[in-house]
Amino acid sequence: MNHWLMKSEPETFGINDLAARPARTEPWDGVRNYQARNMMRDAMRPGDPIFFYHSNCAVPGIVGIAEVASAAYPDPTAFDPRAQYFDPKSDPAKPRWYLVEVRYVRHLRRVISLAELKTYAERELAGFPLVRPGNRLSIMPVSPAQWTLILGLEDRAKADG
Repeated sequence: MNHWLMKSEPETFGINDLAARPARTEPWDGVRNYQARNMMRDAMRPGDPIFFYHSNCAVPGIVGIAEVASAAYPDPTAFDPRAQYFDPKSDPAKPRWYLVEVRYVRHLRRVISLAELKTYAERELAGFPLVRPGNRLSIMPVSPAQWTLILGLEDRAKADG
C-alpha cells in the first residue's frame, strides 16, 4: 500500500465537493504533468490512502482523507474538444493522460496547515516533497512514517492547548 497527498484548489474542487458527490467518489481528471500522471498510472492502487490538500487559499493545508477508488484509466477529458483539459495530441489508441477515481473518507478535525508542516521540514518531514521549496506537483507520495506523523498532528493542538 502506498500513501499519497493530492492538491486541489477549494474554489475549483474541494473536500466538501468530494463529500457531496454520489458515492462520495469523483474522477481526478485534468492532470497534465507527466510525473503526477506516472504516479497515478503506475503506483496508485485502490484502497491507497490520500491526504486531501487545499492549495491556493487563505490557509493552505491538509483538510481531509480520501482513498484511491479505482485503478488508473485513460482520462476522457483529454479526447474531448469541449473539455477544459482537452489535449489535441492525445490519441485514444495510445493514451497520454490517465486518472484515478478518489473516494471521500473524512474531514480532518482541523486543518494541518502548510506552515505547521514546514516546522517539521528539517527533521521528521525532511524529504517530504510538499515542504521542499519550489515543489508544485499536485500529487506526491507520502511515506508511511510521514503519514503517521502528519495524522498525529490532527489532535496535537487540542492536546497541547
